[in-house]
Amino acid sequence: ADPLSGFLAWCGWAGVELNPKVRLSREGAVAGYGMLAAEELEAGEVLFTIPRTALLSQHSTSIHALLEEAEESLQSQSGWVPLLLALLHEYTASNSHWQPYFSLWQDFRSLDHPMFWPPEERTRLLQGTGIPEAVDKDLANIDLEYNSIILPFMETHPNIFDPKLHTLELYKELVAFVMAYSFQEPLEEEDEDEKGPNPPMMVPVADILNHVANHNANLEYSPQCLRMVTTQPVGKGQEIFNTYGQMANWQLLHMYGFAEPYPGNTHDTADIQMVTLRRAALQRAKTEAQQQLVSEQWDFLCQLEMVGEEGAFVLGWDEVLTEEELSVTLKVLCMSEKEFKEYKEQDGWEDDSEEEENSTLSNEALSRLKTPCKKLLYDSVLLTLESYGTDLKAEQDLLNNKEAYEKLSRREQQALHVRYGQKRILHQLLELVQ
Repeated sequence: ADPLSGFLAWCGWAGVELNPKVRLSREGAVAGYGMLAAEELEAGEVLFTIPRTALLSQHSTSIHALLEEAEESLQSQSGWVPLLLALLHEYTASNSHWQPYFSLWQDFRSLDHPMFWPPEERTRLLQGTGIPEAVDKDLANIDLEYNSIILPFMETHPNIFDPKLHTLELYKELVAFVMAYSFQEPLEEEDEDEKGPNPPMMVPVADILNHVANHNANLEYSPQCLRMVTTQPVGKGQEIFNTYGQMANWQLLHMYGFAEPYPGNTHDTADIQMVTLRRAALQRAKTEAQQQLVSEQWDFLCQLEMVGEEGAFVLGWDEVLTEEELSVTLKVLCMSEKEFKEYKEQDGWEDDSEEEENSTLSNEALSRLKTPCKKLLYDSVLLTLESYGTDLKAEQDLLNNKEAYEKLSRREQQALHVRYGQKRILHQLLELVQ
């Protein structure tokens, strides 16, 4: 009856070794299940060890032979189709070896990714954050994958799959499950250039740990097993957190269904759409000739692969993460016709070692930009802030007013953390380039 004790029994049977100093629990965890220290832990302690035989992947499912046989026809943009087929089968097969694992997630509908929010709510709460556009792409890809790959595969194996049971809705829920709980093993350095990323896999126990930017444990991979190891001391009763990587709040909400309250997420970022800089430059151009120049400069930046219609410049708390792209774009869009002509003749290359040294766009470097570049960046930030439809002051008041904040729905709270962090970064940039 208790899913957790059933799962722990399964872990023992599957060869998972759990350190007696930790416990899995819903109580005391920031969300859902979590792992807590039952005693003090030192840095470098192994919290649990999982043999590779206990991982759920396209290679360990009972239908792995079918998936291997159909490998060619299961290729997709996401690379997730084989794992998703394995999950569709194992989740609904009453005799599946993985049932005690799935019993922890009896209902994937509790996953509250923005892809499950009504479109109107998604737009209202997340406009300007980049999430609605990412979700639209996801939903289109899920639909395409299900109808063009999953359904034909199920039709050739009617003894295993039933489209009435293995529906698009369940498929979408399993995509969210893989987004939120799967792991991708990092590639060896020598493989990084030749191979695409490793396919995702489900890692029981490891997926119970929650995430914060300032985490205190890390997953380590070895040929026989995976180990979760503490990276710093953990006090008795404290929660143990893993990291999902250096994720901005908008990525956390999009992929995992939650965001970190400000100022916890040191990896938070804000985007300025590349086309917004073009818009700001065109607004500044007074004559037709100047507008023509901006269009030519933009086309040239596209040729240099510095910008694209769908791209964004990414700003962190301390520096610009797309520094080369932003530096070159600002420089080119602020050139006179004569400067641009000379620059183009050199194919965008300049023999200027001083330029090289100043290419890192730290906050300090941003405050030292030339006046036209500052002005262009300032105008672009203002245009970006307009895209949100809510202002920073109102959000600050909401966060400072505990009573008002607690009246918000969970979705409103999560969306507020995403918007507020992004706007704080954008306002910081406004001050630097004023």
